[in-house]
Amino acid sequence: MQLKLDEVEIKPVVKLNPGSELVLVCDTTFFSWTSGLTVFREPRLKRIIWWKEVGSETRAVYALGKEQLEKNGFQIKAVVLDGRPGIREMFKGSLVQMCHFHQKQIVQRYLTNRPKLPAGQELKALVQTLPYSSETELTKKLTDWFSKWSEFLKEKTTNPDTGKWFYRHKRIRSAYRSLMTNLPYLYTYQKYPELNIPNTTNSLDGYFNRLKGLLNVHRGLSPKRRYRMIVEIFKGKGDSRS
Repeated sequence: MQLKLDEVEIKPVVKLNPGSELVLVCDTTFFSWTSGLTVFREPRLKRIIWWKEVGSETRAVYALGKEQLEKNGFQIKAVVLDGRPGIREMFKGSLVQMCHFHQKQIVQRYLTNRPKLPAGQELKALVQTLPYSSETELTKKLTDWFSKWSEFLKEKTTNPDTGKWFYRHKRIRSAYRSLMTNLPYLYTYQKYPELNIPNTTNSLDGYFNRLKGLLNVHRGLSPKRRYRMIVEIFKGKGDSRS
């Protein structure tokens, strides 16, 4: 088996007709053996379309993937992203869907699992309605929330040592700001139903989990051979997750 892995061609191979219109779920995952993979998956085709081994998740690697696919004649109609700063700008010209799961995670990081203040509690409850709302509905909810808590959000505290002031409830402000910044990208999937755009990156996250489980069975392989095994899996005909 190991000798066969050594013969694997490690460049990304996409066996689709040039000119194919793609809806991509894009993300990066890391392994215990330090390196990671940036992967573009087409959920409608259940295919890995492009991948690259990386040491860190950067805007440049996403730009490279887009460039290589477009050079090969593919049209990227839409992408589903996790909201990492700057990545969205790499896909100008394509529709962008912000992953609902990651948006919830961003808000949770700011507010924690159990916010102590009522404003945080209400905002956390609001974000739970993401999958069941529309852009119009969420906009109204956020507008109403902000109107109710605007004076609270303006409260400031002064550092007695430096004399500088800062907002007292900056984490709640940051959670709200993340929702407002991402709002134009949270419901792309509803605006273009004909493209069947997922509203999360969950299908790729699940793919990563199964891939890591398979690799754990072959812990004795060198990192190079593990990567070649991944390439063989990616070059397969597909997978079962939609």
